[in-house]
Amino acid sequence: MSSSLYITSAHVRAGKAVVALGVMEVLARQVARIGIFRPIVSQKSGPDALIELLVSRYGIDIDPAEAYGMTYAEAAEFYESGQPEKVIELAVEKFSALRPRFDFMVIIGTDYTGPTSSTELELNAMLAANLGAPVISVLNGYNRSIDAITASIGHKRHLFAEYDCSVIATIVNRVQAVDYEAYAAALKPSSTVSDFEPVFVLREVPVLSALTIEEVARGIGGQIIVGEGEALQREIDQYVAGSGHVPMVLRLLKPGVLLVAAGDRNDLAVTCAAVASAPDWPSPAGIVLTCGERPDPLVLKLLESCSLPTLLVPADTWETLSVLDDLRGEIRPNSRRKIAAAIAEFASHVDSEVLASRIRLSAAVAVTPLMFQTSLLERARTNRRHIVLPEGLDERILRAADELLHGDVADITLLGNAEEVRSKAERLGLDIHSANVVDPARSELRGEFANIYQDLRAKKGMTLDVALDRMMDPSYFGTMLVHTGRADGMVSGAVHTTAETIRPALEIIKTVPGTSLVSSTFLMCLPDRVLAFADCAVNPDPSAEQLAEIAASTADTAVAFGIEPRVAMLSYSTGESGSGVDVDKVRKATELVAGTHPDLPLAGPIQYDAAVDAEVGASKMPGNPVAGHATVLIFPDLNAGNTAYKAVQRAANAVAIGPILQGLRKPVNDLSRGCTVPDIVNTVAITALQAATAPVSA
Repeated sequence: MSSSLYITSAHVRAGKAVVALGVMEVLARQVARIGIFRPIVSQKSGPDALIELLVSRYGIDIDPAEAYGMTYAEAAEFYESGQPEKVIELAVEKFSALRPRFDFMVIIGTDYTGPTSSTELELNAMLAANLGAPVISVLNGYNRSIDAITASIGHKRHLFAEYDCSVIATIVNRVQAVDYEAYAAALKPSSTVSDFEPVFVLREVPVLSALTIEEVARGIGGQIIVGEGEALQREIDQYVAGSGHVPMVLRLLKPGVLLVAAGDRNDLAVTCAAVASAPDWPSPAGIVLTCGERPDPLVLKLLESCSLPTLLVPADTWETLSVLDDLRGEIRPNSRRKIAAAIAEFASHVDSEVLASRIRLSAAVAVTPLMFQTSLLERARTNRRHIVLPEGLDERILRAADELLHGDVADITLLGNAEEVRSKAERLGLDIHSANVVDPARSELRGEFANIYQDLRAKKGMTLDVALDRMMDPSYFGTMLVHTGRADGMVSGAVHTTAETIRPALEIIKTVPGTSLVSSTFLMCLPDRVLAFADCAVNPDPSAEQLAEIAASTADTAVAFGIEPRVAMLSYSTGESGSGVDVDKVRKATELVAGTHPDLPLAGPIQYDAAVDAEVGASKMPGNPVAGHATVLIFPDLNAGNTAYKAVQRAANAVAIGPILQGLRKPVNDLSRGCTVPDIVNTVAITALQAATAPVSA
């Protein structure tokens, strides 16, 4: 297994961040401790943007000050003093100090913005050679011909060969989308030439270079007087100078527009606030007030009421526009949409298996939370499914939909009034144009669904009028989309209760044959493994028969998520050492599971410590292959399960993913009403994977 990799560009603004994110995703699925290092960064005055992004995204245990060797200025001093070798020596020294702490090191080359940009490719080749790292080379394909790119590939191959650098892949980035197929075909090395590395082509993704309000504030030295959090992540498509009268400027205010106007133009500030507040008008991205003039207090209050991001700068309007023209957007730690789009572009056009094999990654033994979560999203992306989100007007749902669509994780249907849903998304600065938005009240499917529902509930006395009314409920309508195959799964619960989510599924989708109840699983991501805990959310006091069903369903869930099921039926005693109603229930449930699933590795009754600790398991249940090695833990009741999962989550700093509902013919999953955007994204990915692995007969 290689222990390091050097990512270097051959041009300025080639998009190393996109490639670094994509490579990190591949590594994070197989490597527990990944470190990063940059031999040379621009300056010390603030954290390097790429180091900051990767440390935040992948939870890397490193001080940003440790993660680089020197600044451009320090490197220039070595060159000017006739000691260029000191650049290599210092980089090797800093890198060597870091390397023992990590299983794998990703080294990211220079930005081509320093004093020696004409010779930086050679410098990066020297650094890669001396750090002992194979290379991924990134070329900028933006507005460059195939011949020019081919020439660049040949030049860098020759240069890296001079320094005995092993090039494992070349990535041509930022090729215009309309040219992608032609470029990908032309740049692919001939299959008869075995000594050339694979060449992958990535498209130009406009959102990646778009500036956010927060980046604008930083770039122009602006004071943020209105706006915070997610509002500052709105992307800007164009600038509009506020030099005209209200009617003219009003026609220019569109989503993605940043208005730049003198601070004394209260009329334009009021206009922006009115547009941002109007439900039928798309909101601009924000406003920059120039000349250091704060707006009238009442106008400021109006801007605050609509949460329109507002910046204040001392420069005049034209000077500000000039500075803005020179700014370029970056991928920041809180740029969730950009991160998702970058990873999706890389995953769609770079063969991760080929890349992993050329890096010579070995199969992972331990599974960390990060490894599991990155694998979860990648598998969902590969097995793309259509998921319906009934709570289309909830801000968290809209933000998650935006991220899922840009991340190419799933196709999305949002339920709600289409005008209101899209208008709210625009006011939030979100892009959900590729989502399907359906209003149950206006949908032509409502009558069809009502007839199906009436037939399903005929024995309960269901009438067509009641069925038509029921189909106005987004939970019922969304469930019917899944039932009829128009969607593969549903995720709800950000607004609705668990009962409101599960009841339609039980009435319409129903449980799989041989299962009488819906239960839940939490996937507990511990530092070195992933365990399935059940049932921790749905059934208060299951009978022995129900406990056996829960065990079988949870084993199936484990398989769906790549966990080898070894089932422990938990109790307060192990084996034959205890008796009583509670332990007898677990003993009977264990016998039932053994009878229906004779090939399933099983232990029970067994105590928690004997189930997960190899030494204790060997002592208390010698010879049992599950004891000490359990991956599926079945708790005797909800009280024990819910208490245990929360205790493990807090005490072991585990990531708890769930609850995942199981036992239904088609996947429907419930969210907590306190859920976050990442919770929703993970749950949609889980639902997509459940749909992808569900039996055809379901």
